[in-house]
Amino acid sequence: MKNVDDLIESAADLADRGLSKGEIADELNVSRETASWLVERSEATTEPSDQQTTPVAQANGPQDIHVDWSAIGRDSKRMRYVSAAMADLLAKHGEDVDLTVGIEKAGGPIATLVARELETDLATYTPAKHQWDDDDIEELGGTFSRNFAGIRNRECYVVDDTITSGTTMRETIDAIRTEGGEPLACVVLADKQGVEELDGVPVYSLLGVISVGKED
Repeated sequence: MKNVDDLIESAADLADRGLSKGEIADELNVSRETASWLVERSEATTEPSDQQTTPVAQANGPQDIHVDWSAIGRDSKRMRYVSAAMADLLAKHGEDVDLTVGIEKAGGPIATLVARELETDLATYTPAKHQWDDDDIEELGGTFSRNFAGIRNRECYVVDDTITSGTTMRETIDAIRTEGGEPLACVVLADKQGVEELDGVPVYSLLGVISVGKED
């Protein structure tokens, strides 16, 4: 994607397919607020010309950074190399960890390759944002898939593609602890916030993406 117009078009397409705003945020690697703005902007551009667009559609978008890593994701060899680098960042925590947790959706395939590199079992977590649309996300909850390994009484690593605000990663850490597991470290492809740790868990990233400039 080259510009904001492409993101708005993509958000509209995903919304038409029935994805929630939380899922759209995940697909486009943007915050929930940005996803909501993109959807509202796309709806405004399709209104009849004699209708006035909404203030939200006319306003500047939220401050965010879009990370497009599709050049990696569409090629299995590139994915394997990048996942090996991510696994190397985690390896310093020792050889006793036997579980890798991937955050769905994009974190799942990466976690699979990281788990293979580290020779661990695999678990996946679907965060609450995938259910979020217009309701209060605080009332929703995420889930671990029963098709993969269990969490209880196990040390683990956590894998995702990007950190936008840290909310999803923090939610996953809390969910693992609630299930009786212990997250030792997290790793992502790109970190938009420069996060070094969350709730006492170290966070590693291959790329740190920092916005430089003044807000309006």
